[in-house]
Amino acid sequence: MKAVIQRVSSASVSVEGEVVGNCQKGYMILFGAEKGDSEKEAELLARKVSALRIFADDDDKMNLSILDVDGEVLAISQFTLLADVKKGNRPSFINALEPQRANELYEYFCECLKNLGIKKVAKGIFGADMQVSLINDGPVTILYDTDIWSKN
Repeated sequence: MKAVIQRVSSASVSVEGEVVGNCQKGYMILFGAEKGDSEKEAELLARKVSALRIFADDDDKMNLSILDVDGEVLAISQFTLLADVKKGNRPSFINALEPQRANELYEYFCECLKNLGIKKVAKGIFGADMQVSLINDGPVTILYDTDIWSKN
């Protein structure tokens, strides 16, 4: 499972010109599930994301989590995170989880974030052509790959 976490001042996602999800101060998360992923990886990723300390404390040190700052999340399913570009110039998505199961894990990941205490978890529309707008605060961008924790 892969995720790109961007600390944002605000973010929104639109489908056919209509905003379908948004958040204020918090994270915009791109989420991708790959073959072999399960609820175990979704839970692990949600715990790591909710505990990630990338918000400034009173001493201007990255020491606070999204829970500490009462932040919000916009989570967007993004199968292209699983692109394999080792050969040639056209990405292969052979490692991406099949859509129905990927959507189940995306929804489960979002529920896990809520259960861990994140007050607002907005979403895009799985499989839709989406336009994402965000103000990356910092900029701060963190990459997660659950392989480093769960498959070793």
